[in-house]
Amino acid sequence: MTILCVRFQLPPDGEATLPGLLGLLEEFTPVVEALPPDGALADLRGAERYFGRDAVELAAVIRVRALALHGVDCVIGAGPGPMLARVALRDARPGVTCAVPEHPDGIAEFLADRPVTVLPGVGTATARTLCDYGLDTLGRVAAAPLSTLQRLIGAKAARELHEKANGIDRGRVVPNAVSRFLATERPFVRDELSPDRHRRALLSAAEELGSRLRALDKVCGTLTLTVRYADRTATTRTRTLKEPTAHSPALTRTAYDMYESLGLQRARVRAFVLRAEGLSPAEQASYQLVFDPVDEKVRRVEEVADRVRAKFGPHAVLPGALAA
Repeated sequence: MTILCVRFQLPPDGEATLPGLLGLLEEFTPVVEALPPDGALADLRGAERYFGRDAVELAAVIRVRALALHGVDCVIGAGPGPMLARVALRDARPGVTCAVPEHPDGIAEFLADRPVTVLPGVGTATARTLCDYGLDTLGRVAAAPLSTLQRLIGAKAARELHEKANGIDRGRVVPNAVSRFLATERPFVRDELSPDRHRRALLSAAEELGSRLRALDKVCGTLTLTVRYADRTATTRTRTLKEPTAHSPALTRTAYDMYESLGLQRARVRAFVLRAEGLSPAEQASYQLVFDPVDEKVRRVEEVADRVRAKFGPHAVLPGALAA
């Protein structure tokens, strides 16, 4: 086993601590891929040789350090590749790392009885189609002729599914630095139904992200909104911005657009998580020139507000909607 898939058991308002936990993983290997909101992949091939321990032993050390330094427990799956490590994570529990055998027969046995939905990338529609034809487990998919799968779900998807069901893992861990994203969470004291309060929470989150980005001289290219509901389910939407920005009104408009696209009607929302991703230095960003005096005035006001917040605290200047 050389790949770990780690899911940190963050508290309800703890997603903002993920960068620190990713930094802990990077003490063992530089090949760490963040899986927001609460997970990561880590390639330990070099670390196994360096520390003289296998991946399962290193997983135990990581778990202890996460608890000691951050007060956060984690569940960990280990496997020869990223896909297999993700599948193993489903059977892991705190204190026990679930590991996929490395030899082909062991991998086939491990996967055989698992439902097709455990594979990353297999959605509800694909799973329903396969189950309608009795291909409800990975063992049955692996044994099915490739031509049959191609008729059911298409040539490319069938090839990928057939390989994964047979334990062929062509994925790799793509490093993304801890500073590649910033996150903030807005939990509600009670499960919240009011769209007005939902929008106030989104406004507050976008204002915070914009302020933090500008303080770091960064801009973001993508914004991700996660909505957590009373029944512990969640919905995530991601939007690529028209241009990289740290401008709070632009972040707020995008957050509102993603919220409206969900079409929530009397949804009991437990928390919002807003994530700025694809960070890059502000001086390297390109902007569309505009000749709008109102926009220019807003940006100047924003600069002054940032200086006031830096001197008197983050709540010294707030949008009127949040000050009420």
